[in-house]
Amino acid sequence: MTTFSDFPLLATLQVTLTEKGLVTPSDIQSQTIPGLLAGKSIVGVAETGSGKTLAYVLPILHQLKTLEIGGHPVTTSRQPRAIVMVPTRELGEQVARIFKPFTHTTRLRVRSVLGGTTLEVAKKNISGAFDILVATPGRLIKLLDRGLINLSDVKLLVFDEADQMVDQGFLPDSKQIAAACAPGCQLALFSATVPPAVQQLMAEVFSGAEVLRSRGSHRVVPTLTTQNRPVVDGKRLPVLESILKESASGGTMIFTNTREQCDQLAEDLKATKRSCLIYRGSMDKLERRANLKAFRDGQVDLLISTDLASRGLDVEHVGRVINYFMPYQMDNYLHRVGRTARAGRNGLVINFVTPKDQPLLDMLEH
Repeated sequence: MTTFSDFPLLATLQVTLTEKGLVTPSDIQSQTIPGLLAGKSIVGVAETGSGKTLAYVLPILHQLKTLEIGGHPVTTSRQPRAIVMVPTRELGEQVARIFKPFTHTTRLRVRSVLGGTTLEVAKKNISGAFDILVATPGRLIKLLDRGLINLSDVKLLVFDEADQMVDQGFLPDSKQIAAACAPGCQLALFSATVPPAVQQLMAEVFSGAEVLRSRGSHRVVPTLTTQNRPVVDGKRLPVLESILKESASGGTMIFTNTREQCDQLAEDLKATKRSCLIYRGSMDKLERRANLKAFRDGQVDLLISTDLASRGLDVEHVGRVINYFMPYQMDNYLHRVGRTARAGRNGLVINFVTPKDQPLLDMLEH
C-alpha cells in the first residue's frame, strides 16, 4: 500500500486523512493496517516515531463504525467495543488526541480512565454508552474488580508501548483483561523493542498473532544525526553550556539516568539564568503534566528528564536530544533518541561520552 487511499477505509476516515495532509503510510502502517482491517491479531514492532498509534486507530474506527452502520451501535452503558491499553496517563492523553480528529467525522465516542485520577472521576468518565476506552492497566483492573465496567462486547484489544507496560504485575493483569473481553477478541500489540517481558506476553497472550517488524526496528531512523561529545574529568556542564549556545530547530530534551541527576542539572542551569523544566518520577503529577504542556506548547524550550519521558511521548517540535548521561541499555537509548526525528522529520542527538560508555558506543556502531 503506497498511499492511505489504497486502504479499504471508510470515506469518513479518508476525508480526515486528506484534511490532515496524511498521504503516505509509514512502513509499520503499511504492514499492519491491512491485517487489522481483516480482523487478524497482530504484533507490530517498529522504531519510535514511526506512526504506530495511527496504525491501530484507523482500523479500530473503521471496524466499529462499520458495525454501527450495519445496525449494531453501542447502546449499553459502560460497555465499550474497543480498548487501548497504555502505560501512562500522558501517553493515554496523547492517544486520545490522535483519535479526536477522526471521531469528528465518524461520531464515535472515546473515553479515558487513566492513572492519577480518582475512582470517582473514572466512574464519571465511563458513564453512559461509548465506543472506545483508553486505559492504564491499574485503573482498568480496579474498575473490573468492582464490576463498574463490562468488557464482554470488546471486539478489539490493543496494548500500546508494551515494552514500557510490562512491569512485574502486568502479565497477570493483561491476562485478566483479555479474558474479560469477548471470545475471539482481536488482539494487537505495538512496541518499539522486545525485551524478555514482552516476549513472555507475546507467548502467553498473543500466541496466534502475526508478528510484523518495520525495516527500522531496533535501529535509529535515517533522518537522525548523531554527535558524540567527550567529557573530560566529569566536567559536563561546560560542554552543555557550549552546546546550548548553538542554534537548534525546536525544543531540546536532556536525559539523565537518575532523579538526583535531573534535579541537580536543573539547578545548575537555572544558576546560569537558563530557563528549563523537569519531567521525572516522584514529582507532583499535576506539576509534571504542567511542565510537559509548557514544553509541548513551546513556552520553555528545554526539558530535563529521566527515562520516564523517553517512551511513547510525542512532542512534535523536539529538534534535539542530549544524553547528558548515557543510558545503561540499548533499548533505553533507542527510546530516548526516538523523541526527535519523528514522522520523517530531521533530528539531532548529542551524546556525552566517557570511557565507561564505550561498550554502548560499540553496540551503536554495529
